[in-house]
Amino acid sequence: MNKIMLIGNLGKDPDMNYTQSGMAIARFTLAVNRYTKSSATGERQKETEWFNIVAMNKLAEICSEYLHKGTKVYIEGRLQQRKYTDKNNIERTAVEVIANEMEILTPKSATSSADFMAGSMDDLGDLEDHGGGDETPF
Repeated sequence: MNKIMLIGNLGKDPDMNYTQSGMAIARFTLAVNRYTKSSATGERQKETEWFNIVAMNKLAEICSEYLHKGTKVYIEGRLQQRKYTDKNNIERTAVEVIANEMEILTPKSATSSADFMAGSMDDLGDLEDHGGGDETPF
């Protein structure tokens, strides 16, 4: 069985592309934090691991539309390794998480407040115009 579950924050907005056959592909990085105690000092230390996430088809379109840098998400999928040749003609191996499930964990109130604060003084109007609605798009 090949299954991975991650909770973390997007490192950048998803990059959306389409294959020649029209399949949607979204790619983004996910920062996952892990906390450990230093054996020498006993202090709590944070370690961050980065994962390359690939979403396809409808999930890619949803990720592209609703995820942004800093969004906290739950990703479930499988690990995939692929070989490629870089621009210096060196063979490399990439490890990616092929997502099959995604759940946004950032509270709507936090994203609504961020959207509201990002607006200029001229844009201060009804909060529902800034993402304050209660409908879940998926």
